[in-house]
This record gives sequence, structure tokens and C-alpha cells, in this order.
Amino acid sequence: MVQDTFSNLSTAVLALRGFPGLEEVHGWIGIPIFSAYLAAVLGNSTILYVIRTEPSLHQPMYYFLAMLATTDLGLCLATAPTVLGILWFQVEKVSKEDCVAQLFIIHSCSFMESAVLFAMALDRFLAICSPLKYAALLNSSRVVRIGVVLLLRSTLLILPPVFLLLTFPYCPNAVLSHSYCLHQDMIRVACTNTTFNSLYALTLILLTMGSDLLFILISYGLILRTVLGMASDNQGHRKALSTCVSHICAVLVFYVPVLGLSIVHRFGQHAPALLHVIMGNVYILLPPLMNPIIYSIKTKQIYSRILRMVRNS
Repeated sequence: MVQDTFSNLSTAVLALRGFPGLEEVHGWIGIPIFSAYLAAVLGNSTILYVIRTEPSLHQPMYYFLAMLATTDLGLCLATAPTVLGILWFQVEKVSKEDCVAQLFIIHSCSFMESAVLFAMALDRFLAICSPLKYAALLNSSRVVRIGVVLLLRSTLLILPPVFLLLTFPYCPNAVLSHSYCLHQDMIRVACTNTTFNSLYALTLILLTMGSDLLFILISYGLILRTVLGMASDNQGHRKALSTCVSHICAVLVFYVPVLGLSIVHRFGQHAPALLHVIMGNVYILLPPLMNPIIYSIKTKQIYSRILRMVRNS
């Protein structure tokens, strides 16, 4: 009897959540969300195409931007099926294995995005603070090696808790907090001791995203000191700092929703369920949607190339 109960828990089907209290208008809510996903996919695909086909963009800064666009595409493609499946087709059930696979992709992409933003800050630091050494320190082959290291860091470090999730028994009729699967949601509905996963996840976030953000702040502190230490040339100051504006916006677009979602999960147990869902969708959709817009507007080479594509179409 006990064995049967444990078996049932192990194979429990999890339920994802739509917008609580707004079930009658899920179909209508799906329209703007689908539009946002479509715009994000088209925008990031355009960025990748422009970087690939425009020789003047074959530089380290834009290679890192291509990594960012690829990561954003991963976030969209990993979450769109379940989010839209709930809103348009009322498909809320998901198997444990599918849920773990989805959260692995989501968390890998999130860690990768954080790492790429740090690499882009390093790129700006070298370009402004050590311009004479920039080409030697950050050539194309080195950018590729950095990308491989960041990818391995973003995937291998999260494997231990992910494998454990596959072995956990889950409570019957467990309902997750979002329209897709996250690690912190899975351990919340697990019917077993999840102390290792909780501590490992917190430590991993502090050592990866936390250190990435810290190094980004340090980089910009050094950049600001270098710019202010230049000869009194306001135009030179503006030109140097203007190359950082897009990256600063991308950092804010990524880390503000991450911080908001973390606060809601850790301290908002009594917050309305609708707030969890809204914050979850903002966290997933805002960076992929905004990054192509930010870089298209603020980067002259990309903006000009897209204009030529539109005129020639």
C-alpha cells in the first residue's frame, strides 16, 4: 500500500497555472502574449540575421549580442507552448519529465543571459579603458572560447538539482505558480526533503548571477572613472558613454524582473496568485522583447542595416 502511494506520488502529473480569476478571458489575454512572443522571436531572429550578413558587425561586441539574442530565443521557444497552450487550449497538465526539461532550458538560458551581460560589460570596459589593447585582448577566437565557457557554466552547474527533481515524489493535484516550470516551484510541491535543492539554488544564484551583477557594477564604476578622468571634452565623454547605454538598458531589463520574481517567490507567499503569474510572464517576456528594440534603436549599424532591409523588401 505504501509502495503504491509512493509510486503514485512519483508519477504525479503537475498542473500549470493561467491567470487566476481571469479564466473567462484567457483567449483574449493570449492575443497580446502571443503578439509579444512573435515580436520577440522576429526581433531576435532579425538581430542574428543582421549580425551574420553585415561584415561591419563582425566584432566582439556584436558576437556577444548574437549570444544574447540566441539566449532570448531559447527562453521564448521553451515557454511559449505551455503559456499559449493554457490560454488558448486549456492544456494545464504537464508530466514531471517535461516539466524538468523545460525548467532546465529556462534556468540555463537565464544563467547564460546573466553571463553574456557580464561579458558585454567586460567588452565595454576593455574598449573604453584599454582601447589600444582591445583588439589583442578580445579577438574573435577568444570570444568563441568565452562563449563556450559561459555555456558550460550555465548548463553543467544546474545539473545536480535537476537530476534530483526527477527522483522526487510530488504531491497529488499539485499546482505550480506559473504557466511554465521553475525549480523553486517544483521543490515547493515535492513531498520530500528539498533542503539540498533550496540551499544549492540559493548558493548558485549568488555565485553566478550575483557575481555577474557585481562585476558589471564594478566595470561601470571603472568606466565612469576613466571617462571622467579624460581631458575636458564633453563630446568625447558623451561618445564614450553612449556605447554603454544599450548594455545598461539590457542589464536593467533583465535584472529588475529577476529581482522582482525572486522577491515574490521568497517573501510573497501570501501575495495573490495572479501577481505570481504576472511577474513570471514579465520575467520571461520582457528581456527577449526589449533587447532587439534597445539595440536596434541605440546601435547605428544595426539600425541602418534594418532600414536597408525594409526599403529593399
